[in-house]
This record gives sequence, C-alpha cells and structure tokens, in this order.
Amino acid sequence: MPDEKTGRLDEEFVVQMKGITKVYPNGVAANQGVDFNLRKGEIHALMGENGAGKSTLMKMLFGLEQPTSGEIWVNGEKLNLSSPSVAISHGIGMVHQHFMLVPSLTVAENMVLGMVPRKGLFIDHAKAVEITKEYAERFNLHVEPEAKVVDIPVGMKQKVEILKALVRGAKILILDEPTAVLTTQETTELFKELIHLKNQGYTIVFISHKLNEIMEITDRLTIMRGGRSMGVYNTCDVTKEEISRLMVGRDVILNVQKDEARPTDTVLRVRDLEYVNEWHKKVLDKVSFDVRKGEILGIAGVEGNGQKELVDMLFGFNTPNAGTIHVEGASILGLSQNKIRGLGVSLVPEDRMLFGIAGTASIEENILSDRCADKRFNKGPLFNMKAIHEEADRLIKEYTVLCKSRKQQVGMLSGGNIQKVVVAREFSNDPVLILADQPTRGIDVGATEFIRKKLVELSRSGIAVLLVSADLNEVMELSDSLIVMQGGHIAAYFEDTKALTDDQMGEYMLGLKQQSADQIRRVCHD
Repeated sequence: MPDEKTGRLDEEFVVQMKGITKVYPNGVAANQGVDFNLRKGEIHALMGENGAGKSTLMKMLFGLEQPTSGEIWVNGEKLNLSSPSVAISHGIGMVHQHFMLVPSLTVAENMVLGMVPRKGLFIDHAKAVEITKEYAERFNLHVEPEAKVVDIPVGMKQKVEILKALVRGAKILILDEPTAVLTTQETTELFKELIHLKNQGYTIVFISHKLNEIMEITDRLTIMRGGRSMGVYNTCDVTKEEISRLMVGRDVILNVQKDEARPTDTVLRVRDLEYVNEWHKKVLDKVSFDVRKGEILGIAGVEGNGQKELVDMLFGFNTPNAGTIHVEGASILGLSQNKIRGLGVSLVPEDRMLFGIAGTASIEENILSDRCADKRFNKGPLFNMKAIHEEADRLIKEYTVLCKSRKQQVGMLSGGNIQKVVVAREFSNDPVLILADQPTRGIDVGATEFIRKKLVELSRSGIAVLLVSADLNEVMELSDSLIVMQGGHIAAYFEDTKALTDDQMGEYMLGLKQQSADQIRRVCHD
C-alpha cells in the first residue's frame, strides 16, 4: 500500500485512503485532499463536528459514495469501491447509527438476509440458527437467535448488527456512534467485545462524539474539520481538551455550568398515563410526574422503554389509552399540534430530519414556520417580507447557524446546524414548556455545548424543560431532578442528581433495581 510520504507500497496499513476529495454537484466540497490510514488490529477513532466530512469519508470506504478524486487501497490492492457489495466482498463492513434490522423477523433471519440458506425451495431456519449460534460463540457476542428483533433490548440489537457484518466476512468494521443508545453496563460489555475482536486481528473504525469513550477504547484517532484532516494522533498522547480544540477550532467547556434551580408552579402535569402499542404490548404503565417552571426534569432510560411513546402523547402525535395530561391546567388530550403549540409547548423532536425540518425548504422558511400567522409578519393578506428576513437573520446569528444565507436549503446543512435551526425555532417562540427529545444526539461537541447552554439558560429564565436523553452524561449533568424509565413505568426518581453515578443509573435502567412507590410518588408535587 502506498506510503503516506513516498507513495510506495507500505504493508503497515490495511486501508489507505489517499488524497480523497469529494465535491457534490452543487459545488459543496465534503472532503478535500484527505489521507486516512488504518493499521491491522487497531481501534481508530474518526472525530469531527457534524459537517466535518467524516461520514462522507466512511461512505466512500463502504462504497455508498464515490470520490471525485483520490485513491483507496485495501490490503495492498487499489480498489474502485463502487457499491457496498463490492466493499463487503473486500472485507469491509459498516454498522450504521440507526439499526438496519427488520423488527418482525427473528435475530437468525436478520443475520442471513441476502444470503439465506435454503432446503429445497424453503428457507433453512435451522441452518440460520446454527450460523447465528456459531458466530455469536466465536466472537463472544451473545444473542438469542430465535427471538424477534422487536422484542430484544437495544444492546442486543447492536450485537446483531456487528454479527451481521462479521458473518459476511468483514475484517474491517466501521462503527457509527455505536454507544449512542447504550447504558454504561452495555457500553462496558461492548468495549470488551471490541477488544476481543481487535485481539483477533480485526480493525475497527470508531466514530463517536463521546470523548471519554474515545480515550478509553481507541489506539489512534484522526480529527477532521471543514472537510480536511487536522492530523492523526496516538490517543494516549492527547487530552480531551486538545481533541475538542482541534475539532472546533476553539476551547470548549465540556462540563455544564448552571445555577441552582428554583422551581415554582407546575406547568406540565401527567397522571396515570397508559398506552398499548400495535403489538398489544403495554409500553406506558401508569406514568405520573410534574414539570415545574424554572427546572429541567430529565428522563433517562434504555431506548424502547416508553420514552418515545411518552413524548408522542405529550405533543399530540398519539393518544393514550388512559390517563391525563395538563399544561398550565388545560388538558391537551385530543388537541392538534398547532393548538398544543398555542398553549406554549415547544418540541425538539428525536428525529430532526423527519419531524424537525422540511429538508427542501429554506432555512428562513424552517426557522419561522411556526409563526407565519403572527401579525408582525403580515400586512393584511400579504407577508411582511422585510420583518421576516430580519427575524430569520437575527435567529441565524443568535444561534450561530453556519450557512451561506437564509435562503439556503436546510437539508444541505450539517447535522449540527440543522439541529440549531430546529432549536432556534423552538426556543425563540416564547415557550412555557420545552420538550427536548435527544437534543444533541449525533451532533458535534460545539453544537452540543451551545444547545446545552441554551437549555440551562431558558430553564433559569422560568421555562419548564423536560429533557429526554439516552446520553447519561447529558441527562445527569443538565437535569435538576431525574426520572428513570424501565419497562414503560418509572423505576426511580431522584430529586438531586449531584451524587448519582453512571453505575447506579445503569442498575435502574436495566431493571436490576426499583424504587418503592412512595419514593417514586415524590415526582408528583401535589
């Protein structure tokens, strides 16, 4: 494989991406002359803000995109990775941040999709189970072959995705935010399994924004900014602060600074909420809590324990089977999202691309889409375009959205800047209650720092904030008080988060511990 300086073959690297440039038809350069090298048997972190070019770089290594210029060498062979199937045939596998599993199929059926073993005209289910068991044992990734994916915990889904890549012959694994939805205990277990793979000679690309994990698990790291590489470092030779500075171009405050909360009146009152989903599973079981002015109430839990369904109920996307929801004394059950907004409720949705923006519309249209009827933006039947332009420009500046202009298509922004457009709209419309669902998931440290600061600032101004986050550090640092959800009910309530540890939280999140009904009842301030 070509040496970085001389261009001659260098057997040290199993992957060498040399001078990679990617320019899209609209003229946006996602990568500019990037070199990226992987050694056999290393865990290599790829880091950078959203929009830095790391995802595009990995899509080219996995054949989802093709470079405009540059070379890709794998195991000493120059390749044209024209599709994922070509990449897989050369031992490259990718585990995406959002799982690519079929919920209605079993683990074994998911494992052999596209390479289904057959017995005559029929699928050989016994062989699929046998393959799954064999690989699970070999790689110490224990799963339940005959369980349906819809019924297994998120930690096991992660293992299934990794096993799917290994079954197809991957020796180089690209893991995109692999711990985003895992508990501390599940992350610890995953890291043991990744080290086991590394010791067997597998090479792992680890994409993550979690600096503590990067420091713990990786051997080397490549930092990207603005589509270029900012250098390659041995992980043991750099600090978290230095990594942040290289990623963002300035010092980043990694710990949340906040004054003591002084909560007052109850804004959101939820009582005995119940919901049974389409698979006849009770996913909310008599959930009751209050959120007050001037506080951040956090909700922690492994994904799939009722958090998504709860937020859906609170913003009118779905209707509970039983229970009540009141905002400042008014019931919101049966109301449209527009009327719920009229009561002063704002939502930062978990899926910003699906529920947060209209991707083909402009930044201006997205950032002001909830206030088109405001009198200050209307002159009779016509829009006051001068006022609209001024307000859009003000919010773009205040929320530091990096863009060419207010007219730029919002879907062309990086993930962090798309999220800033969403929070600019939701935070600036004089809310009494903010529902913040995974507000910093999958975004860079700079945007994360900005959004976290804003949430604290708004809560201290008297706004009630309900924070739902799978990021333990985030939910523990930001929250003034904290709920843990497990199995659709509240497993624990903590009035003070200062003394909490990750391990304690993990025990409640995994159902290993459960507080008494009296302890949990304190979350209702009747």
